[in-house]
Amino acid sequence: MESDELTPAERRVRAAFATGTPVDLRDSPDDDPLRDGPLWGPERTVRGEVLRALLLDAPPPGGGIPALDLAGARVTGRLDLQYATVEHPVRLRHCHFAEPPRCYAARLRELNLSESALPGLVAHAAHVEGVLRLTRAHCTGVVRLGGVHVGGSLYLEGARVLAPDAEEPVLQLNQAVIGADVWAPGLRTHGWVRLSGATVAGSVNLTDARLTGTGEAAVDAEGLTVEGQWLLRSAEVRGWLGLRGARIAGRLDLSYCRLVNPGGPGLRAGSATLGELWLRKAPPMEGTLNLRRARIGMLLLEPGSVPAEVMVADLSYGSLAPHEPAGRRLPLLARDRDGYIPQAYEELTAAYRRIGDDRAARLVQLAKQRRHRSTLPWYGRLWGHVQDATVGYGFRPLRALGWLLSLLAVGSVAFAAHHPPPLKAGEAPPFNPVFFTLDLLLPVISFGQEGAFAPAGGYQWLSYVLVLTGWILATTVVAGVTRAVSRP
Repeated sequence: MESDELTPAERRVRAAFATGTPVDLRDSPDDDPLRDGPLWGPERTVRGEVLRALLLDAPPPGGGIPALDLAGARVTGRLDLQYATVEHPVRLRHCHFAEPPRCYAARLRELNLSESALPGLVAHAAHVEGVLRLTRAHCTGVVRLGGVHVGGSLYLEGARVLAPDAEEPVLQLNQAVIGADVWAPGLRTHGWVRLSGATVAGSVNLTDARLTGTGEAAVDAEGLTVEGQWLLRSAEVRGWLGLRGARIAGRLDLSYCRLVNPGGPGLRAGSATLGELWLRKAPPMEGTLNLRRARIGMLLLEPGSVPAEVMVADLSYGSLAPHEPAGRRLPLLARDRDGYIPQAYEELTAAYRRIGDDRAARLVQLAKQRRHRSTLPWYGRLWGHVQDATVGYGFRPLRALGWLLSLLAVGSVAFAAHHPPPLKAGEAPPFNPVFFTLDLLLPVISFGQEGAFAPAGGYQWLSYVLVLTGWILATTVVAGVTRAVSRP
């Protein structure tokens, strides 16, 4: 493009390009590209086709390092770099774009659109050798970064992507490959975000983000891989946060995070593999917590942050924090939407045993038996109530010992008042009601009383009851002691 075809602002940009000199057309650092950009006059207007020609033509001689470094411009027309290879950094900060820049499948050294106002961005399948910056950018349309390859970090801190009427994700990072971090504290979106299949070599930082989905979804990150941390501290997510099948090597930190999706899923992390999951210092999740088949190294789960409905079938975790009494953890298992899940109780039992809290482990096992009882037919439930009341399903052996002592007292008093006749007169030892009752109650000890006397009538039925209950209770005591000794 000839010099006489350029506006004064465009000539100034071209002159500075050869040496990478910044050009700032702003009247004030407080200029607002979103509000004021459409009103900027010709002195601040640069055509997209001029910028394209500048980037794709051979750089003019000058001995410097060429770069496009422009601030405060109104870019009219379309900046179209589709399939282009741009060898120079592109920095278009504090600019107002009339049309979405188009960088589909382009190869760029650096792309910086920080603090600019854009009606969208088309850059899927692009390769950015350095960093991609949208710091504090304001996008009123869809940002398409699906399949993008960024050698460095993707910066979205303080960015606004607000397109509530879009029928597709407003921020598309599906299948993206980020060589360092996704740095997006304070990000605001209206419309759902798609990260499915993306790979991040560093961490994802969404601290203080406000993500408002449309429909039910807020963030779809199915199959995401993050080699570092995913931080959602103090964030607010309206709609479900989907991490099904994701792998996060570090921690997924939802501390102080508010997840809101009433009547639907809140966090969907089924089959995910997480180094750590932190759900703490947060209001109760408004929606279902789905951790089915997830594998978590350390689960930091405060009971007060758990929603009214959970799904934890086949969930496994290496450790559980903070240490809470069993009575605080058990109600969470009762909220499982799938009903009675034996494995969930076994996992909680194992967590308590790993830290040496045997009492809590026994309480969890007792709760498991009681929950299982609710799934049985009436006769099974009846027998379960008997087991629970008498011996606590074997997890309260001292209760069984108490029953044994009570039955010993009853039998001793009854047989002291009415001595049973001897089987063989003159051969029987002197009758002792206490040891006779002990002979009936204890199946493995004999004091020579039971075989020498034969109670009749109601006392015979009393002896049958003592023998039967003695077997049950004595076995329970032995099993309880054995369980305590042989605990893994």
